[in-house]
Amino acid sequence: MLTPVPSGPQTSLGRVLEDLGDVLLDPVAVGRTTRKQLGGVVIHDPHDESEIPDGAVVLGVGVREQDEVVRLLHDVGARGAAALVVRSPVTPTPELRRAADSSGVALLGLARGASWAQLAAMLRTLLAEEDVGEVSPQTLGGIPSGDLFALANAIAALLDAPVTIEDRNSRVLAFSGRQDEADPSRVETILGRQVPERFTRGLERDGVFEKLYRDHTPVYVDPRRYDDNAIAIPRVALAVRAGDEVLGSVWAAVREPLSEERTQALIDATKLVALHMLRLRAGADVERRLRADLVSTALEGGAEAPEAIARLGLLGRPSIVLAMGLLGAPALEDDLRLVADRQRVADALAMHLSAVQPRSAVALVGDVAYGIVPMPGGRADCQERSVRVASTFLERTGRRTAAAIGIGPLALDGSGLRASRDGADRALRVLLTNGGAKRVATADDVHVDALILELADLAAARGGVATGPVARLLSYDAQHQSQLVHTLRCWLDAFGDIGAASTSAYVHPNTFRYRLRRLAEVGEIDLDDPRERFAAMLQLRLLPRDARTAPPDAEDS
Repeated sequence: MLTPVPSGPQTSLGRVLEDLGDVLLDPVAVGRTTRKQLGGVVIHDPHDESEIPDGAVVLGVGVREQDEVVRLLHDVGARGAAALVVRSPVTPTPELRRAADSSGVALLGLARGASWAQLAAMLRTLLAEEDVGEVSPQTLGGIPSGDLFALANAIAALLDAPVTIEDRNSRVLAFSGRQDEADPSRVETILGRQVPERFTRGLERDGVFEKLYRDHTPVYVDPRRYDDNAIAIPRVALAVRAGDEVLGSVWAAVREPLSEERTQALIDATKLVALHMLRLRAGADVERRLRADLVSTALEGGAEAPEAIARLGLLGRPSIVLAMGLLGAPALEDDLRLVADRQRVADALAMHLSAVQPRSAVALVGDVAYGIVPMPGGRADCQERSVRVASTFLERTGRRTAAAIGIGPLALDGSGLRASRDGADRALRVLLTNGGAKRVATADDVHVDALILELADLAAARGGVATGPVARLLSYDAQHQSQLVHTLRCWLDAFGDIGAASTSAYVHPNTFRYRLRRLAEVGEIDLDDPRERFAAMLQLRLLPRDARTAPPDAEDS
């Protein structure tokens, strides 16, 4: 029985499925249990009645028959477990679904080819979110967890050959010593941290990568098929797998083919490499989520905010909050491309701000990326500096994924971060509403526009509609397909200048004058009264966007 691993309150079954669902775990019958908080990992032993902690993930090693799975679901459910994992394939029969629903236990399948040790290690990582950032003594196979360089050296010692560990794109993640014993191509690879393109083209042409990712045995690369500038020493490569997913590969520069013992050593070693690569990936995801929780807590204010601010290293530092959102983003929140774009741009913002101010904290909270940027020095120019930082970032990212950034007021200490976030949110909303006419704005820049949007929200919440002259003009335009509302808007925007107003309405000045007299009659509005003009202007600003403009070539009846 594995020792239960305590989990922080933020570790849910949904988060585990998000991280491991496409690699190790297949949700068979989950239902509404994804929000359950997890409390540990235990291995089921039919001959042991050890305690199962509340919210545990139970690993059903050797449990295969449907009747046995059903019984185990009810058993562990009665003892407070949150999930049961059995080896795939698992057919989600109605009986299994009913058992999962009635027991309240999620049924998951462990992917073919994945080991229970892999799963236990990854679950331990994900359930230890509160320990992120602390020194951990955890090892995998005797190697410090996530230390691919130490692992590469260990494999090199086993094979008596220099080794590289690479990802699916032939980027070098780690390498062993003794690389000087290999050929110039390997040295070039190490220096560039990327396999040279001319080499990868040759491997693709000869089907090496296809064979590497298809077979589960080492692939031998004969240097005689390539010129000396590409490869001079033979290579032996083996894919690194987690279940059915290929994470990368291990490459060894060998003088002669590997013996049977060393071949088996390489096969065993790649399983350990997979554990370390998954540990690194999950650790990065956990750290990202923890930072998002800290940033969100700091921006929300409240009793827990000071601790979050201190953990971010921002205690006592005057700071400004930036809020970044994507322009023209669809309303469908589960759009995977949109989610990926948001995270990509948020990561780019984090990198940019860390170069400008290393103490900056950036996290994606919902659909907005927030950055808390310390502003040392004088208060007078902090707004100007923040605008410059934001503008420079957007210029560098270009418009392939267009974004806008709202900037809040300066917070002199942690207690002011909530107000700075509110200001950044208001500025961002104005920018997104205006469709990208501007891409950076401070809360002060758009103060009036933000008030108009808030007033429109209030009117909509109260069920308010246009009244008085504007209501009469809207009704007339709808009945007669005329342009009286558009005429009024053009005239107000031009401050009563007939020439400018008629130009914006694309009509002759005399035609515009006729329409102006007509709208005064229909709307029963005194255009010489400043109060009536202001009331009409305000109502026009509060109209829904699709009702604000009319076709420019419509004719007055």
